[in-house]
Amino acid sequence: TALRFIQHEARTHTIRQWTGLSDDRIRKLYHSYLGGSTRPPRHRGRSPQQAAYFMRTRRLRSETACLTSLYLMLGVIPGAPVIDARRTLPGVARGRLLCEAYDVFQSIAPGSPISFEHAVYLAHALGRRDELRPARCADCGAVVAADRCALREPRCLACDTPPPGR
Repeated sequence: TALRFIQHEARTHTIRQWTGLSDDRIRKLYHSYLGGSTRPPRHRGRSPQQAAYFMRTRRLRSETACLTSLYLMLGVIPGAPVIDARRTLPGVARGRLLCEAYDVFQSIAPGSPISFEHAVYLAHALGRRDELRPARCADCGAVVAADRCALREPRCLACDTPPPGR
């Protein structure tokens, strides 16, 4: 699981959180398995922490809905809110599912601006359900990621698009 996180360019903190490995062990894994010229870049600094990122554009909303659906199907996020998602959600088994969901997502949405670190943050946010929550489109029932502060019922992009000529 740690190697898959490294391949997805996860930060050391994220790998440690989801695998329980020490920083030293993660660095050794990084250097021993990826010591050649095909090294993925090492991201520094804080991980993404803004739920608003996923609602910025129509494309991001659509791709976030896709990733949310994959998380629900694969069991990355539970059906009920998690009290302390940053502590209780991460684990090796769920980390494998997270990587599987992200791999499928990348095959569906190649070139997506949603990085693996964004995907990890989305899993936390959807698990907590304090900023974003998995929801169903009010019109067609499609899975969407809904903003908890939104005043109107959630709608997928297909149902939210006005007909031509309006």
